[in-house]
Amino acid sequence: MTGTMTRRSLLIAVGLSAAMPHLASAQDPITLRFSDVTTADAPRSVALTTIFAPALEPDFRFEPYFGGTLFSQGSELVAVQRGNLDMALLPPSDFATQVPAFDILGAAYVVRDADHLARIFDSEVGETFRRMAREQLGVEILAPAYYGARHVNLRGRRPIRTPQDLNGVRLRMPGGESWQFLGRAIGANPMPVAYAETYTALQTGVIDGQDNPLPNNRLMSFHEVTDQIVLTRHNIGFGLLIVRAELFDSLSAEQQERMRKAARDAFAWSTAEYLRQEEELVEFFREAGLDVYEPDVEAFRAYAQEQYLNSPLSKSWPEGMLDAINAL
Repeated sequence: MTGTMTRRSLLIAVGLSAAMPHLASAQDPITLRFSDVTTADAPRSVALTTIFAPALEPDFRFEPYFGGTLFSQGSELVAVQRGNLDMALLPPSDFATQVPAFDILGAAYVVRDADHLARIFDSEVGETFRRMAREQLGVEILAPAYYGARHVNLRGRRPIRTPQDLNGVRLRMPGGESWQFLGRAIGANPMPVAYAETYTALQTGVIDGQDNPLPNNRLMSFHEVTDQIVLTRHNIGFGLLIVRAELFDSLSAEQQERMRKAARDAFAWSTAEYLRQEEELVEFFREAGLDVYEPDVEAFRAYAQEQYLNSPLSKSWPEGMLDAINAL
C-alpha cells in the first residue's frame, strides 16, 4: 500500500510540476504593443497611458511607442495586420488605402465636430465601418478619438479669405492620396512631409504652411516658425483605436467589453481636454504674435464639396452614406 501511495504521490507531483509552467504562463499579462506618431504628452496619449492601460490590468500590459519611434506614419496598419504590432490609433485615410470607402470620414467638412463624431460611431453608420474593418482589414475598431478641428497655419501675413487665396501655397499634408486631395480641396498645393519633420520644413521655407488642430500646433511649437492661423475648420482630426482581430477574438467576452469600455472612457477624457485646449489656445497664439482669424468658411465648404463630388474619390463612398452622416 505504501509503495502504491508513494508511486501515486510521485506521479501527481511530476504532473503538477509539468503543469506549473503552463499555469504561470496563463497568468502572465498579455502584452499590447501600441504605436502612434504623436507625442507622449498629447491628450490622447495621456488618456491611453493613465486611463486605458490601468483599466486593463492585470490581464494586459500596455506597451506604447509614441513619436513614430516603432513604426513610421502610414505603416502601422500593415504592421498590425502582420502581427508585428497589436494596436494603433489611425486616421480614416490609413484605412482608405486598403478600403476606399473609409475616405468619406476624412473628407473636408463631412464630420462637423466632436459630438457629431461620437454620434457617427454610435449609429448604424459606425457599425458599417466596424464591419468593414473586421471583414476587410482584420482589425477591431474599439473607439474613435477626437483630436481637434484642423486649421491652416502659415508663414507670412497675407490674409486668406477664400480657397482662391491658397492658390500656390505649399501646404504640408500627410502622405497618401486622401490627405493630398484634402489639401487640394481647400485650394492649396499639398506637399507630403512627415509629421516629425514639419517644424524644420517650416523653419527652412521648404513649405509655406501646415494644417493641424490647435493642440498639435502648440505641442509641436509650430507657432515659433509661422505667422498666422486661419480658422478654416476644414477637417475634424480623429483616429480610430484598433486591435488585431485575431488577438481580440482570443479574449473572453469580459475582457473584450473591458477593453471597449476602457477605450471609451479614455477618449471621453481626452476629447474634453482637447476641447478645453482649443478654446484657450486661440488667445495663446494671439499673445504669441500670430494673426488668428476666421475666413469665409462657407466659401471653403462649398469649394471643397464641389472638389470631392467631382472627383474619383467620392465614387468609393457607399451609396447613401453622405446623407446618413449629414442626418446625424
